[in-house]
Amino acid sequence: MSAEGLPPPDVVLDCLGRPCPVPVVELARAAQRLPAGTVVEVVSDDPAARADVPAFCRMRGHAYLGEAARDVGTGLRVRVA
Repeated sequence: MSAEGLPPPDVVLDCLGRPCPVPVVELARAAQRLPAGTVVEVVSDDPAARADVPAFCRMRGHAYLGEAARDVGTGLRVRVA
């Protein structure tokens, strides 16, 4: 577990500077090719991602793990189901 109490990411998706819906689209693409249990961090500075990523997880059955502190943007961590 990291300092934030979150597991470290296995994969980081850099979506900085990319507006909605790009962060969720990138997460969906990654989730299709990654094995179950993979921890993915979506790094985004789009305010909509804070609501969109957890909603995507609920709809697709992935575990939303929370936000990680980042120097730039927000790191939204997801465990792929």
